[in-house]
Amino acid sequence: MKFKHLFTPVMAALLLLSCQKSVVAPALTTAPAISTGNFSQSLAITQTFNEGFESGSKTAYADGNVTFDSGSWDLNDALIGNTTSDRKTGNQAVRVRNTGTIGMNFDVAGGASTVTLSYGVYGTDGASNFQLFVSADGGSSYTQAGATVTASSTTLSTATFTISQTGSLRFQLRKTTGGTNRINIDNFVVNSYDNGTGGSTADNTNLLLGNPSGATNSTSNPNNYLYDQTYYTESYNRDKGEPNWVSWYVGSSTLGSASRANDFRADTNLPSGWYEVGATSYSGSGFDRGHNCPSADRTSTLTANQATFLMDNMIPQAPNNNEHTWANLESYGRSLVSAGNEIYVIMGSYGSGGTGSSGTATTIDNGRVVVPSNVWKVIVVIPNGNNDLSRITTATRVIAVNTPNINAISTDWTQYITTVKDIENATGYTLLSNLPASVRTALETKRDTGN
Repeated sequence: MKFKHLFTPVMAALLLLSCQKSVVAPALTTAPAISTGNFSQSLAITQTFNEGFESGSKTAYADGNVTFDSGSWDLNDALIGNTTSDRKTGNQAVRVRNTGTIGMNFDVAGGASTVTLSYGVYGTDGASNFQLFVSADGGSSYTQAGATVTASSTTLSTATFTISQTGSLRFQLRKTTGGTNRINIDNFVVNSYDNGTGGSTADNTNLLLGNPSGATNSTSNPNNYLYDQTYYTESYNRDKGEPNWVSWYVGSSTLGSASRANDFRADTNLPSGWYEVGATSYSGSGFDRGHNCPSADRTSTLTANQATFLMDNMIPQAPNNNEHTWANLESYGRSLVSAGNEIYVIMGSYGSGGTGSSGTATTIDNGRVVVPSNVWKVIVVIPNGNNDLSRITTATRVIAVNTPNINAISTDWTQYITTVKDIENATGYTLLSNLPASVRTALETKRDTGN
């Protein structure tokens, strides 16, 4: 994530913090509860906000502020737990009792589409309820977001709250029942607001590089339908039963320890009347359910990983292409992130007629899903930092790969390196449309070495 500190209301510019994704905010000089709304400082965070509560320390339940990687939080009747009885994914989680609260002392810029968090019962305690609240006025007033959640299991579960609000927001969790029963809260994730226009250029947004095909969120455009899946954004093609392209961001905030969900399923949120490709629609076809946005690129939470198994994130992909060539390319992209970079990825397919383990086919699922002839990907690589769009220059590394969708394919993805321009010529898309024309023109013709 990108963290920017706003030190006083009269400052004319933000101090940009370079390189690190997790930055400790300056401690506040006062420690009022978040509900008072009298903070003169705020921390604005663009795009996905992910707090794992790993960096702070608080051993008593008394009300107090704690500085985590994301900024200052107020913990009232809550502490930081790190015992074997605390339910957590890392070394620590927040533990809250009675009617305690956990709240941000800062605003999240860019609005929010959803909030997800992990929760579980501490030790052998009984069940408790909690609620999430959101404030759009700096903490002066709050409204409940989503439904009340009951924590009753000692295994971490994931709760998702739909927010769908623009502007600067801050969040507060309130334990509402259960008395002295304690619950743990971990992996607090805010996914930034997307109004469906594809126009956001905030750091870590899925469409930072642009909307390649000019897709729109309108059912009158069913074969170029802009579909925001929170963890990736796609142009869905109703008549092909698959995406034209999928665009997403990969950074340290998207990679974690969540297990592979493996729950392939139909997307029941497609527009009414549209055919929903099912989990078994590819069965017996000789083609894999090939991810566009990979499962392993979304391991920050179970919810994020599950999103990648929707069937409208899939294409019929030749097994050797999917399991070897493409898997090697995906792994290489994540290795770049582990080495201190962040990457923006666009993947798509085109044409019809591929060769799987059972031979060549142009469609499967009784003609309702097209088998593409080619599968392509573009990866833009930049070092960790802030103001991502402005940091993409003519010197930026761009990896473009275009493979035939066949089983007789090399496992070495570098054998299929091409240029962005070649992919654009084959698809009719403009893949880097949010970049300045001079930068886009230079990057379109660069051919990577694969090293």
